[in-house]
Amino acid sequence: MTEPFTLPIRVYIEDTDAGGIVYYVNYLKYMERARTEFMRSLGYDKPAMPQQGLLLVVHSAEIQYRRSAWLDDSLRATAAVGKLGRAGMTFEQKIWRDDEIICEGAVKVACVADDNRRPCALPKPIYSALKAAC
Repeated sequence: MTEPFTLPIRVYIEDTDAGGIVYYVNYLKYMERARTEFMRSLGYDKPAMPQQGLLLVVHSAEIQYRRSAWLDDSLRATAAVGKLGRAGMTFEQKIWRDDEIICEGAVKVACVADDNRRPCALPKPIYSALKAAC
C-alpha cells in the first residue's frame, strides 16, 4: 500500500463550539476535503463526471473520535483507498494532530448514474488510477 494522501488543516473559529472544541461533524468535512483533494491529485477535479453521467456519492461512514481538536490546532487529514470494488471504494481516513490520531473512519463511496442514482461501474481510467494508489 502506498502512503496515504495528506491534507493540512487549520482549525478556525467557525469549526468550533462555544468552548473552542471542534464540532464533531467538522471531522467529516475534513475527511471530505482530503478525499476530494486525493481525487484531484489523481486528475479528477470534481466528484461528478458529467460527461459520463456519473456521480461519486457517500454511501456510509463509520467514525471513531479519540481526542478533541481545538481552535487553532494544526491537523492533517489523510485518505487512502482501503477497498476498491467495481462500483465504489472504501476510504480509510484519519485526522492527526502531530503524531496522534484524534479521529479515524471508513467512508464508503459509490459510483452512481446521474439520471437514476443507481450504482454503476467506475470508469476504467478512474478504477485504474485508484488501483494504482492502493
